[in-house]
Amino acid sequence: MLDQGAPPHNTGRAPSAASGPVARLMRRKPVERLVAEGGQGEGGTLRRSLGLWQLTMISIGATLGTGIFVVLGEAVPKAGPAVTLSFVIAGLTALFSALSYAELAGTIPVSGSSYSYAYATMGELIAWVCGWCLVLEYGVSVAAVAVGWGEYLNEFLDGTIGVTLPDALSAPPGDGGIFNLPALVVVLLAMVFLLGGAKESARANTAMVCVKIAALVLFCAIGFTGFKSGNYAHFMPLGMSGVSAAGATLFFSYIGFDAASTAGEEARDAQRDLPRAIMLSLVIVTALYVLVAAVAVGARPWRTFNDSEATLARIMADVTGQSFWGTLLAACAVVAIASVVLTVLYGQTRILFAMSRDGLVPKVFAKVHPRSGTPRANTVIVSLFCGVLAAAIPLGQLADATSIGTLFAFALVNVAVVVLRRTRPHMDRTFRVPLSPVLPALGFLFCVWMMGSLSAVTWVVFGGWMAAGLVFYFVYGYRRSRLASGVDLAATAEK
Repeated sequence: MLDQGAPPHNTGRAPSAASGPVARLMRRKPVERLVAEGGQGEGGTLRRSLGLWQLTMISIGATLGTGIFVVLGEAVPKAGPAVTLSFVIAGLTALFSALSYAELAGTIPVSGSSYSYAYATMGELIAWVCGWCLVLEYGVSVAAVAVGWGEYLNEFLDGTIGVTLPDALSAPPGDGGIFNLPALVVVLLAMVFLLGGAKESARANTAMVCVKIAALVLFCAIGFTGFKSGNYAHFMPLGMSGVSAAGATLFFSYIGFDAASTAGEEARDAQRDLPRAIMLSLVIVTALYVLVAAVAVGARPWRTFNDSEATLARIMADVTGQSFWGTLLAACAVVAIASVVLTVLYGQTRILFAMSRDGLVPKVFAKVHPRSGTPRANTVIVSLFCGVLAAAIPLGQLADATSIGTLFAFALVNVAVVVLRRTRPHMDRTFRVPLSPVLPALGFLFCVWMMGSLSAVTWVVFGGWMAAGLVFYFVYGYRRSRLASGVDLAATAEK
């Protein structure tokens, strides 16, 4: 049983006329109903086929690679050698939030991630805002990572056949490009894997994760031979503000455990395995990030990190004096970044699946193909959108937009875990945040602090995105909400 104590006050029945529009916005979806509807979509159900190993690999796949292979070259100029500290700060912020995610993922094992957690604790309007942030977080993250894939593809092609794609077709607009073709290609390849089913996608992702871990270990071994302590002589040249700014940019690299939580309705034992996968993946990823960043800065002066997304491959070639090693790392990076695109795209489709099931976005996103057990139309629509976005928007703006959406959603999760502890204290929890509410409060404060480190332009973009989301909600979602209308998918399925 989910709860051995008193039943929740919110039964999920349609609101009375006396409840009013404000009360309707604050309606919470009962945990029991969230769990009962798990896996149910339009015309079919998702298949439960993922175990602890696959869930951990999804989390690592969505996390490991982005901050190292793609954004390191942008973060180092902001913090200097202290970028290693930026990774630690970003990882610590992620840890506080990961603890809250682990508790809620074990308690509410559904596809909606923080959107569903907010729906159960803070009401429909807050849930919508959180879900809209996740659309920004995941969709833009896919695009941001895909942009960097083209840079490493060119490094690999140059080292093997001596040919590269022209900047007009491999660089983002504003950076010498017209249309980033490789970015579109890698998103479409990920789409093909996802259409095959969750289990098949998880297998492909596991193989790619093993490649990327091996590549980073190899980089550390070779890069350490070119380590120069003098590169750390001025550890924090841009001050603590630079460290926090770099940490905020890097934070989008840590959304992987959120991606694992979106697999709640396809996990065989979600309440047991999700919390374990979240914590295990975060420890592995943070350790590798800090180690690789420390070796990279030690092997190359920090002022030279602003010329390429393919930073690690260049360092390998410079240290060894041979193009082979750089080419090898570029090949591994092509696989590694494809893994990030695959798993983050997976998370995006499952969040929209949950929002569609609740009636807040069009029901096409909740349609499940009976043979593959996947939301096919959802996957195709999201992939095409992210692919075009990746081909048309500069990387730096994408990374910062992802960071602010991630931080906002994580802040809400830290609040949600405290609220659920107070409203449902006797609920069975397979994992509990230690020292609650202290650690969730710290997680919330760290998220707010790092949001404040982002640029004014990023805040303007975020504000515009939120305004557009509220317009969409009141025009579409408010009128079609299944919770407000009393439609219960679980009861309908039983009949």
